Amino acid sequence: MSYLLSKLITKKEIDHAIRSTSEKVLVLRFGDENDAACMQLDDILMKTQETLGKMATIYTVDADAVPVYTKYFDITILPATIFFFNAQHMKVDFGTADHTKFIGSFKTKQNFIDLIEVIYRGAMRGKFIVTSPIDPQDIPKFDLLYKGY
Repeated sequence: MSYLLSKLITKKEIDHAIRSTSEKVLVLRFGDENDAACMQLDDILMKTQETLGKMATIYTVDADAVPVYTKYFDITILPATIFFFNAQHMKVDFGTADHTKFIGSFKTKQNFIDLIEVIYRGAMRGKFIVTSPIDPQDIPKFDLLYKGY
């Protein structure tokens, strides 16, 4: 379903999207369009794109095409969804250790819609971090493994 969503291919395109999207939530889905979890997330993003048109702009990004951002946002598990508002990185407290991105796919499209509404309303009030409205049971939990160097 990613072919129905707008794609950003280069770092320059991503930078331009971040800087030029104003008064809307910018949603960047980092992943691989052939991955099953990414396809599920892309389906949800595609179905909600029209509904959220006045609040959000949604793009997909191939994580391998822009290693600068993949490293900067510490994207190790795909898909990872990152949110911006007026060029400001929006953080969301999902009840996990990482507030910078949503890892995995949303369970339902209503979860995604609710999250975008909360981010949008919080950003309009000047907040840079908001609390997730998604039920904690619907948020994927990952154990991050670190290699001992």
